[in-house]
Amino acid sequence: MNPHFDIIIIGTGAGGGTMARALSATGARILILERGGFVPQEAENWSPEAVWRQLRYQTKERWLDDRGRDFSPYTHYNVGGNTKFWGSVLYRLRREDFQAVPHLDGLSPAWPIDYDTLAPFYERAERLYHVRGAIGDDPTEPPRGPYPYEAVPHSAGMTEIVERLRAQGLHPSPLPLGVIRPGEQDGCILCNTCNSFACRIHAKSEAEVCGIGPALQHPNVTLWTDACALRLVADPSGQRVAAVDVERNGETVRVEAPLFVVSCGAVNSAALLLRSASESRPTGLANSSGLVGKRYMAHLATMMQGFHPFRPNTTVFQKTVAINDFYLRGPDNEYPLGQIQSQGRTHGVMAQAVVPWIPVWAYEAWVSRGVDWLVMSEDLPDEANRVTLAPDGRIQLFYRPNNLAPHRTLVKETARILRRLGFWIVVTHSHGSRNTTHQCGTLCFGTDPRRSVLDPFCRAHDISNLFVVDASFFPSSAAVNPGLTIIAQALRTADHIIANDL
Repeated sequence: MNPHFDIIIIGTGAGGGTMARALSATGARILILERGGFVPQEAENWSPEAVWRQLRYQTKERWLDDRGRDFSPYTHYNVGGNTKFWGSVLYRLRREDFQAVPHLDGLSPAWPIDYDTLAPFYERAERLYHVRGAIGDDPTEPPRGPYPYEAVPHSAGMTEIVERLRAQGLHPSPLPLGVIRPGEQDGCILCNTCNSFACRIHAKSEAEVCGIGPALQHPNVTLWTDACALRLVADPSGQRVAAVDVERNGETVRVEAPLFVVSCGAVNSAALLLRSASESRPTGLANSSGLVGKRYMAHLATMMQGFHPFRPNTTVFQKTVAINDFYLRGPDNEYPLGQIQSQGRTHGVMAQAVVPWIPVWAYEAWVSRGVDWLVMSEDLPDEANRVTLAPDGRIQLFYRPNNLAPHRTLVKETARILRRLGFWIVVTHSHGSRNTTHQCGTLCFGTDPRRSVLDPFCRAHDISNLFVVDASFFPSSAAVNPGLTIIAQALRTADHIIANDL
């Protein structure tokens, strides 16, 4: 007899982890499936050598690019998903991001909901994930109440930079960060191994800490780790999911439920629906629109570092400031450029991953005198950018970044800003067409089943008992980190399920 639950949630990241917590108090029997295990709290969590050279926590899975060449995606299979390794920057989308916005290379389409619809869920999401920030300095900040927690203070070095940015006529603002009880006993210690590292003391706001852990306090919630969902099994009508086939402990188990939530990330959620093709759904589950896997987006992202040979950077926790002056329009035209964020400190081993032949000691000398930044621009939806399955079943990513000219303009503008700050040299690095961070858009939500895969509550148009809650529902990528929007929509979807399906 197949195991039976009331709700099955596949994935434990920002979407699945939040859904699990939001639904846990209903009393419904919930099974959470995670293909990986728990990330152990160990010394290697904070080791640049372990994280960046040995790739201790990154998946060993290989994907294919558009030319059929395999590559190692930057993704993680573990409880908490990629949130375990994010920098915990938790922005609301700007009000304009929900509207149709012309860009130099095309149109960023409108969402089927507006900012006001999601605003109360953003507020709940910020409380749930301990977001720290301040209002008043950001020229693009949408209408909102105060943050639930005060912003992380700038270090002395970053305070000086902020003052000099203001002297340039810019409007630097605090980054909204999910860190738990900084400076308090057992709280965040504001270290230099936050961005891309797991938190050894569980003081970073991520989905295991804020979602899965609290959900498991309820006796009706069960978590299976090392349990990979192979395919969703439709009922004879093809209009409902009856079960999921799960690879666990070396065997395949079929698990049944009347309600399913898929939260595997934009790439893997699309791949799961494509793998779930059947006689009644030959092109994949929930794919009457033909859009499953299409419109893949990843932000145009360039890492930058300002370097001064005689100015050591003594800041430990550097990631506290953003510049949004060019988010809605550039300095010389009406088109948006994107956002500039300070970043966590680069370690020598991380830099060596880009150019391996330079010794680590040389990189350490370099990065100790550098200040790190991220320049991020919007990637526009294009049906040619897509996730598919290769003949051997592996994930294949067809992706060509677009909207490149505005991003180059923002990189040049940032370089000018850094040079005016006194940095002698500015270096840049980008992941290009193999970018798998901030992945979104492969199962777009909307009101028209012919032009979208999911409805505005993330229920599949074709499958009445299937919800997909991760960044795959995004119609556009905007130019801020997607995490808080996933969390807010998860809370909204959970409320809808409680009111209509339980």
